[in-house]
Amino acid sequence: MNGNLNPCKLVVFDLDGTLIDSTMDLVVSVNATRRHFSLGDLDTRTVESYVGNGVAPLIRRAMGDGFAEDDLARAVDYFIHYYHEHSLDYTKLYPGVRDVIRAIADAGIPQAVLTNKPVRISNRILDGLDLGDAFLRVYGGNSFETKKPDPEGLLRLMDEAEATPSGTLMVGDSTVDIQTARNAGCPSCGVTYGFQPESLADPAPDFLIDHLAALLPIVMANSAPH
Repeated sequence: MNGNLNPCKLVVFDLDGTLIDSTMDLVVSVNATRRHFSLGDLDTRTVESYVGNGVAPLIRRAMGDGFAEDDLARAVDYFIHYYHEHSLDYTKLYPGVRDVIRAIADAGIPQAVLTNKPVRISNRILDGLDLGDAFLRVYGGNSFETKKPDPEGLLRLMDEAEATPSGTLMVGDSTVDIQTARNAGCPSCGVTYGFQPESLADPAPDFLIDHLAALLPIVMANSAPH
């Protein structure tokens, strides 16, 4: 663990499995891609276990070992186009998310989103859920040369918010997010309701919560006076 959060000057959220429950839209889009290439459907839990490292790794795993490497780029392209059109069919905010985002904003603490999902789709989803203007920045998996767990995006956000590592909290549902925080020298908070709670055991986050409302005492107890 990276130690105490003191004082909190920036909260950075993962998107899928942290702020939004996008399970069904991802499953439907993955299976539409598989069917386009004459493959059968995958179950929900399998697709969830593939989420977190960006589109290309998701589709590479979803298409399976026997899938021709030459077809992978076409499969990724098909998925992105299909998912862009269907990313708000079922996707919703997890319970309490809107209230938590509002409370942190009211406390004057900047918030951002750092996801490995493409940034255009991420912004479309947040706009569709009326959270588009809630964040200092939204960075996606194609915003930089690298993706999480590389700390490039998190370091950029800290620079833009003029926040120190010890004053920045990364919140996510998987080991990718926790390792990103570690790589940037930031404390982290894991949420157990997301896609991959089993991955939070190693590395362990500094804080672990079962619902997002439990984030508020952590942030507020370690926030700077205003």
